[in-house]
Amino acid sequence: MRRGGSNSRPSGYEPDELPLLYFAMWAAKIKIVCFATKLFLIIYLCSDFFLTFMKSGFVSIFGRPNAGKSTLLNALLQEKLAIVSPKVQTTRHRIKGILTTGDYQVIFSDTPGIIEPQYKLQEKMMQAVKSALEDTDVALLLLDINESWEEANNIFESLNLKVPAIVLINKIDTVKKEKLEEAVKFFKDKKYCTELLPISAILGGNKEELIRLILKYLPQGEPFFPEDELTDLPTRFFVAELIREKIFYLYQEEIPYHTTVIVTEFKEKATLTKIVADIIVQRETQKGILLGQGGRMIKQLGTEARKDIEQFLGRKVFLELFVKVRPKWRDNELMLREYGYQ
Repeated sequence: MRRGGSNSRPSGYEPDELPLLYFAMWAAKIKIVCFATKLFLIIYLCSDFFLTFMKSGFVSIFGRPNAGKSTLLNALLQEKLAIVSPKVQTTRHRIKGILTTGDYQVIFSDTPGIIEPQYKLQEKMMQAVKSALEDTDVALLLLDINESWEEANNIFESLNLKVPAIVLINKIDTVKKEKLEEAVKFFKDKKYCTELLPISAILGGNKEELIRLILKYLPQGEPFFPEDELTDLPTRFFVAELIREKIFYLYQEEIPYHTTVIVTEFKEKATLTKIVADIIVQRETQKGILLGQGGRMIKQLGTEARKDIEQFLGRKVFLELFVKVRPKWRDNELMLREYGYQ
């Protein structure tokens, strides 16, 4: 029975028993706090333990032009991030694609084909290769089995790699077994060759084995990007690339190599996305070729590019294209920076 106010005490206890009671109550509270603290530490340490065993790192794809680097990147990600065409030097930028699972995160980089630069744009392209070399944890050295093996070897040696390298012999679906065996024999004992794997990038052959080999050399660590992120590049970049890809397919000779595409407007509306883009050329004659007689070619370019952009964005698109002449833009440092070539 309580007697009101702060002088009340638990019923059934004598005054000399109260200190022991309060001590027991405080001891119980301390035990609960200690248990909660231990539980928190266990959860924290376990999460850190599992993160330690996750693998995460950068994997760059190097090779000559048209070896199949962009096709390989798209196959590994099962998404079309990099544009492709039968013509050489389609890729001008370093394009990162992120593959994340519960066990690993691989940041792949598609790089421009390695060449001797002839003008500033190509110098920028080779700087993109250098940038990828500086932070890569594992290098994928890709070659077309039908190209010169000596030239591919010279390029691979010139990279002076300090990281594990997996030599990938591509397009094996186009040759007989004997030629493949010769290629394997040629590359397997090279100093830069840590591992060797024949693949068919376009058919997706040996993809699982390639991932296994990459993880063998990838360092442990926490992810660099959120698990739902596919790339670090903006949507505008890929829209411009899809337009440029159609230029490679629809126009011949020098036109694709003298053009670049800049998205000047990108507005998402209720029912569609409005996109305005400039196609930059070097000469008036090139502008005439791009437009075509009566604007026929530019209309075809717009129609085909719009379909690909709609598929990429997953919604309807209104696409408007303009052709602008900027003399010698490929050798102009300020213009190159303006057009995204850093």
